[in-house]
Amino acid sequence: MPTDASSLIPPALDRLRQHPEVAPEEVPGLLERLAQVPDPRDPRGVRHALVVVLALSACAVLAGATSILAVGEWITDAPPHVLEHVGVRLDPLFPKRSLPAETTVRRLLARIDGDALDLAVGRWLADRRNPAAGGLRGLAVDGKSLRGAARAKGRKIHLIAALDHATGLVLAQLDVREKTNEMTLLAILSGW
Repeated sequence: MPTDASSLIPPALDRLRQHPEVAPEEVPGLLERLAQVPDPRDPRGVRHALVVVLALSACAVLAGATSILAVGEWITDAPPHVLEHVGVRLDPLFPKRSLPAETTVRRLLARIDGDALDLAVGRWLADRRNPAAGGLRGLAVDGKSLRGAARAKGRKIHLIAALDHATGLVLAQLDVREKTNEMTLLAILSGW
């Protein structure tokens, strides 16, 4: 069943809404982290790099977009300097930049690995922490079941999240799958 065009954005990108103040020098770090998300598409016929679509989506969320439709509208009206910073290429046939359509963004966000995107966003947020704070850092790890959400077989969706005590940032969030538990995912969360 196709996702509604006005559906909410993925939770990993939604976490950016709490931290809208991004300096231009932080953009390369965001692009580097988003480049770690695996591309689920067949490379033949790909017009827009995954990192560009994710970066434009992240910029839209940082600018206040709350739905995929709003993300698509923001991308259409994105300032030229933002397009240049995130790596949108010039169209070889026309003297303008080729932008991903809202349907492309929606389909791609529905297909990517949510855990990988969440990890990339969490790492970028952790990169932005004040390095002057130094010393030990405390993490709180907790698991939660999503209310009103279930898998095809009726099993509830359960997430485990790591929160930085000093900043209140959710640094990582992973789905606890059927064949595992929170303790096995704790090693993954603490490994970065």
